[in-house]
Amino acid sequence: MTLPSYFGAPAASTDVSTQRHTGWPVAAALVAAALLSACASTPLPPWSAARAPLPPKQRPLGGVPPWVKPSAAPEAVTTAPPAPPSLLETPSSATTIPVPMREIGELPYSGAVAARFADPGIRYSTPGLAPGRHTFTTNAELSQWLHNLSKVPTANGTRATVLEIGRSQNGTPIEALVVTRALGVTPNHLAATQRPTVVLIGQQHGDEPASSEALLAIAQELAQGQLENLAERLNLIIVPRANPDGAEAGTHATANGTDLDRDHLVLSTPEARALAVLVRDYHPIAVLDAHEYTVAGPYLAKFNALQSYDALLQYATSPNMPAFLSKASQEWYYQPMERALKTQNLSSQWIYTLSDEPNDVQLSMGDARPESARNVNGLKNAVSFAIESRGIGLGHTHIQRRVHTHVTAITSALHSSIERADSLEQVRSFVVRDTSAQACRDQVTIDAAGTPEQRDITLLDPQTGADKVLQVDWNSSLKLRPLESRARPCGYWLAASASTAIERLSLLGVQVLRVAEQGTLLADSYQQTGGSAVTPQEALATLNGQSSPQRV
Repeated sequence: MTLPSYFGAPAASTDVSTQRHTGWPVAAALVAAALLSACASTPLPPWSAARAPLPPKQRPLGGVPPWVKPSAAPEAVTTAPPAPPSLLETPSSATTIPVPMREIGELPYSGAVAARFADPGIRYSTPGLAPGRHTFTTNAELSQWLHNLSKVPTANGTRATVLEIGRSQNGTPIEALVVTRALGVTPNHLAATQRPTVVLIGQQHGDEPASSEALLAIAQELAQGQLENLAERLNLIIVPRANPDGAEAGTHATANGTDLDRDHLVLSTPEARALAVLVRDYHPIAVLDAHEYTVAGPYLAKFNALQSYDALLQYATSPNMPAFLSKASQEWYYQPMERALKTQNLSSQWIYTLSDEPNDVQLSMGDARPESARNVNGLKNAVSFAIESRGIGLGHTHIQRRVHTHVTAITSALHSSIERADSLEQVRSFVVRDTSAQACRDQVTIDAAGTPEQRDITLLDPQTGADKVLQVDWNSSLKLRPLESRARPCGYWLAASASTAIERLSLLGVQVLRVAEQGTLLADSYQQTGGSAVTPQEALATLNGQSSPQRV
């Protein structure tokens, strides 16, 4: 396991099979040196950037996602309303669906802008996307939808099972749908299939509804529809709504005001801990995290322009990321995803943000701090992506196109996981051993920042809808600059009283061993002597009165 820079690199593990079933064990500091001699490198596969052809059953049809025909919905088995008759409906009269003028009137832009974002030629039907509906899928409807999917048997052995992976701060179940052809749904059952597992996460932020609506649509098609054949080659775990309290309230944060996507290292919330246990136990080859981004906000204030891209994409970009894993993310996932979106006439760009500081007009890619799901799961040696559709502040406007953006990008990533499964496992095996072998050697990066560049981005004029191409100062997370480094330690020593730290390390997949005997240990110790606020590029607007992040 490649650990966040706060923890440095682990010592070696001699039991690779245990890593697959129980996470990524890391030996304690006292036995690190003894185990280093056990490290052996696994040869990497011959590197190929060419995209392998899909099997005939999985080949995309006509450049559209490989499931455009309506499929039967799950049969209602309780007194709650059944799922709609089809998740995908082809409009009979036209290939685009006009945006209601009522919605356009509520937006900070004109109908000319809205016309740039026509609906796709297929229509998605989830509870929150029903015709005339002005609210999104509720927590109760989401749960019912998943349970309906799990109760209808399939002829080819695909199993759909609902797991409660945790509870929100307000007590709402956080549910996942496991879609597999394994004999059961435990981590050991899925590992026994020798098929890669992919985890899909939606709506970490409650005001980003297209992410959960898209995952409900994908869950239906994986369990019983046109994507069902993917279960021959993949195990899928879908968490449509990681933040049910925020979704219910329509707020970005969790019930106590925490930004969930900044809590995957400290794990202060039950929601983040639930996701950490899921990833630790099921050891996915890829984690796809669906979001939405703000269209107007500071962009309208600073540039008199609107965000234009259908999708913003970024894989894990944290210090100490293994180079081969970054290369796999770029060539085997990002490039095919970009092509798939383009085929659907959907535009894309790297994820970027703009600070709320009035005079700051720099744009920064998703940062390098090891606290987001994107970066933390990448540091666990999974291909880890954040996918953001154009949506915060739009209500239901363009919702079909926003959902279609997620469906297209995620479907591409699922195919990449199938096509590259064997090579990805070889890369991960190599990375685990290579990282372990680095313990006690060279330097580890403690802190890093993006590299300043110039870049052209395309925004939109809010009145005319015309393209507005700007050259901007751009901080690239693809090229990180180390700000602070130190000698890479052999391991870390914790006091016996550090129970919270031990628990959180365990949730992150780190094995902590108790020192059973007295002895002598050469070590450095640290205490905090000061701190300062992070730069505006590293911290966006604070949430619900929370203080800004601090640099120690």
